[in-house]
Amino acid sequence: MERQKEFVLRTLEERDIRFVRLWFTDVLGTLKSVSVAPAELESAFEEGIGFDGSAIEGFARVYESDMVAMPDPTTFQVFPFEGRGIGESARMFCDILTPEGAPSWADPRHVLRRALSKAADRGFTFYVHPEIEFFLLSDIDPEGRTKPTPVDDGGYFDHTTHSTARDFRRQAILALERVGISVEFSHHEVAPGQQEIDLRYADALTTADNIMTFRHIVKEVALTSGVTASFMPKPYTAQPGSGMHSHLSLFEGEDNAFHDPGDEQRLSKTAKAFIAGLLRHAPEFTAITNQWVNSYKRLFTSAQPGQISEAPSYVSWGKANRSALVRVPAYGKPNSARVEIRSLDSATNPYLAYAVLLGAGLKGIEEGYELAPGTEDDVSALTNAERVAAGYQPLPANLSEALDAMESSDLVPEVLGEHVFDYFLKNKRQEWEDYRTQVTAFERKRYMHL
Repeated sequence: MERQKEFVLRTLEERDIRFVRLWFTDVLGTLKSVSVAPAELESAFEEGIGFDGSAIEGFARVYESDMVAMPDPTTFQVFPFEGRGIGESARMFCDILTPEGAPSWADPRHVLRRALSKAADRGFTFYVHPEIEFFLLSDIDPEGRTKPTPVDDGGYFDHTTHSTARDFRRQAILALERVGISVEFSHHEVAPGQQEIDLRYADALTTADNIMTFRHIVKEVALTSGVTASFMPKPYTAQPGSGMHSHLSLFEGEDNAFHDPGDEQRLSKTAKAFIAGLLRHAPEFTAITNQWVNSYKRLFTSAQPGQISEAPSYVSWGKANRSALVRVPAYGKPNSARVEIRSLDSATNPYLAYAVLLGAGLKGIEEGYELAPGTEDDVSALTNAERVAAGYQPLPANLSEALDAMESSDLVPEVLGEHVFDYFLKNKRQEWEDYRTQVTAFERKRYMHL
């Protein structure tokens, strides 16, 4: 750690970096930032940066408001593309501490660290590979009274000739790679204006940091192109929403704990128990992985004729089945064994989401959950009666139902900690109440002339 601090300080001097941004997130996943002068960073490494925690969503009550943001030098990255002629800038993520130096229970990074530590005690390292979808839009009305315009009318894998989308993906990927975030794939998604960029797998904490950096860079690059990047789960009624399908795997040292060459499906007992944990606890953690009122418009929109719904609304798993909540992709090399969970949307808090997913999987391993046979059905195409007959359990249909399931869970408060669990419930109950009592344009149009 000391060597990394020395590297950071030396880089600041050698590259004439004028601004150092210290980043962290609140409980809902909103990125927070404070800038420090390079000359002040050495003391920040020793003492941190004090701030009023009561002003941050979910961090502290007024009478315990003092908090400290401690820079993590291992997350240091230079942002050479943001200088704009006034010197380069850099960023580091922070761990949030109490004035006594203890980790803050409200820090989402600490929640994930705690989950990863539990996995490490069992000999596991948790890796994640996210596929991040979002929209490029123009003509956005800040009040939401009119629909924004997609920057193109392309479809899935289309090679669009529209310069904005084409140039945007190239510039965004170059910017991501210049800050050390490796991109595996990028392409146009199903809906007009919808893009997907897939990040290379990494340990879960690095991946969560990368997702927060990704969102910032994508929005910045979009602004330079004169458009807006939106991670809203479901911007349009008749188009697919934006998910963040995430591929999960556990490693024991150099060995993939999910692979068993002697199994018919090449899945180890560990993998099967992990999947069973995800399935059993899915209704309980859905409020975390899909935390907004709008998230459930994505999950419960039927697929168009001839399409498989990309957003699962029922609990199921299957081998290479894209309609299932949990999918086991086909893979070649043993170390590529993984499971893909498809319910997450792109607006989740990645720290909390990956913590509860890991917690559910580990619970399945610890308790020896049995995995039921996978499905080959297109679950999204079945009627409700067919789903009931087949035993498919629905995910919560809206945020209120998801909060009820979360509140009755023993697992989720154990993973999140009491402070984050209580605050999240309180905040999201209020969001649901604000939504439930809102009179919408739909209602005025349909009922005004009754």
